[in-house]
Amino acid sequence: MTNKILILPGDGIGPEVMQEVDKVIDWFNKNKDFKAETEYDLVGGASYDTNKTSISDSTMTLAKKADAILLGAVGGPKWDKVEYENRPEAGLLRLRKDLDLFANLRPATCFSALSGSSALKKEVIEDLDILIVRELTGGIYFGEPRGIEDLGNNNRRGINTQVYETWEIHRIAKVAFELARKRNNKVTSSEKRNVMESGLLWYEEVKRIHEDKYSDVQLEHMLADNCGMQLVRWPKQFDVIVTDNLFGDILSDVAAMLTGSLGMLPSASLGESEESIFKSALYEPVHGSAPDIAGKALANPIASILSFSMSLKYSFNRQEDSDLLEKAVSNVLNKGLRTKDISDGSKYISTNEMGESIIQELNNIS
Repeated sequence: MTNKILILPGDGIGPEVMQEVDKVIDWFNKNKDFKAETEYDLVGGASYDTNKTSISDSTMTLAKKADAILLGAVGGPKWDKVEYENRPEAGLLRLRKDLDLFANLRPATCFSALSGSSALKKEVIEDLDILIVRELTGGIYFGEPRGIEDLGNNNRRGINTQVYETWEIHRIAKVAFELARKRNNKVTSSEKRNVMESGLLWYEEVKRIHEDKYSDVQLEHMLADNCGMQLVRWPKQFDVIVTDNLFGDILSDVAAMLTGSLGMLPSASLGESEESIFKSALYEPVHGSAPDIAGKALANPIASILSFSMSLKYSFNRQEDSDLLEKAVSNVLNKGLRTKDISDGSKYISTNEMGESIIQELNNIS
């Protein structure tokens, strides 16, 4: 059976890092009988330049047929003045919404070779391995009413509405609890129940589904502002953090920088699963399009390669292959090979050289 992968390189450094991912996919096809077929299409500013929209209906059709979507990055100053509904980021939002990718997984893992790269003390982040599960299709980013109102007399009002229903909270909590069972069996649910009714509902419903179905998993509740503080105080107290769209956006970026570089971190946006296999899924690096270094061979492809590793685990049920790829990345870093973003500035390798080094390490250890 063929595995269908849609690759959307996007903008800036997106095409460069996705080129290295394509090499890794090809390696698994040739050496691990992966049987993947890849197809390329446009998203973000690249799509707007061609189609005058950040993602076309034909691209969405391909996305709905794919077993997994790999995305590079979108956006850049070139499109700052594009109408709001067609901005590059709107293509990413449409993918999430139309495919109902409600669960965003953001791992923050510190490779031992990079434990000195974080702004925090080595003992605080060494061997760090936490996972943030963010609700992705509800909350304040999608709630109605929303907009900007002209009230007259040079006075305007901006409106965004935070809305959650029981079923939305239950399904994201279910993902968090089930993932925790495969890790260290602990979930921290984060909200602002002290000042927000939606936060109180979140607290009550997470507590309820925990008592009904997941009482074997350790559960703690933590206010979102305290959670942000604790992430930089002692992050290793966490295993899985589950939270809403807004707080997940903020907390996952805090967690990302614990490891020292956004260029190292992957993510997955997942829909409903069947027997723990997600057939509607989008995988992308945490970093942005970085237009200032685009075309200079300075981009770090590791986050994109690790995003593919996540797809092996969650979309294709190939845990051993995922572990193999992560080990290859770790070994390359242990050898001292660095792209500019994770180097000391004096010696570093190119985007292509990092990709080739990981392929060589796969050959060495497989």
